Amino acid sequence: MGLVITKYEQVWIDGLNRGDVSGADEAFAPHCVIHIAGAPSPDLSVDEFKGLVGGLLAAFPDLKLTVEDQIVSGDKVATRWSAQGTNTGMLGDNAPTGNTATFHGLIIDDVVDGQVVERWEQWDQMGMLQQLGLV
Repeated sequence: MGLVITKYEQVWIDGLNRGDVSGADEAFAPHCVIHIAGAPSPDLSVDEFKGLVGGLLAAFPDLKLTVEDQIVSGDKVATRWSAQGTNTGMLGDNAPTGNTATFHGLIIDDVVDGQVVERWEQWDQMGMLQQLGLV
């Protein structure tokens, strides 16, 4: 049996794989808080999260994300994902390196009525930066 992904996560991932963060408006409740390690602020609104992810998509225009595993237990959803892309756009203050990076992350979502109301996310930012030759 193949991997079954929650509808909200499929909408979000499909949008990201098109280079579009607007799927967040369907996947996340308007009042959702995203706790993400390594972000300039650890507690982001949906709009702030869209800005952060939009910057990543600008740095990696060919970024492709894949849900590797997803576990649902009641209103909690755990997701393990991977991403691969080539750094051809600015990443913060860093010029494009032209290097390809593969990185992974973990998410725990609190879901109500098919939308994320709170997300905890961690991903291997250091591994990505090392592959780009930036650290």
